[in-house]
Amino acid sequence: MTDITRIEPGPRMSQAVIHGGIAHLAGQVGAPGASVTDQTRAVLAEVDRLLAACGTSKARLLTAQIWLADMATFAEMNAVWDAWVDRQNPPARWTGEAKLATPDYKVEIIVTAAV
Repeated sequence: MTDITRIEPGPRMSQAVIHGGIAHLAGQVGAPGASVTDQTRAVLAEVDRLLAACGTSKARLLTAQIWLADMATFAEMNAVWDAWVDRQNPPARWTGEAKLATPDYKVEIIVTAAV
């Protein structure tokens, strides 16, 4: 049986779970009320931090799921994403519009990466 490693576990969820050589990160959000640009920057910084805690990096991303509260902010989010993503190793990615946990959250990003 393959081991399961939980990163920053809490009573409701872990920030990441590693199993079978794959790191599964929880959805990350930025500071409530901040702009889409600022929230996306904060989210991606947290993704970098959690990937490092898992022993991997954005160069090993497999998938990225992005939820926007308003698809009208797609270009704003993409401007930050495009500056951050490893262009030599981009993940499979999908983006959708969703009602997030509170109206103050504008973007949530969920990724998986090979470890």
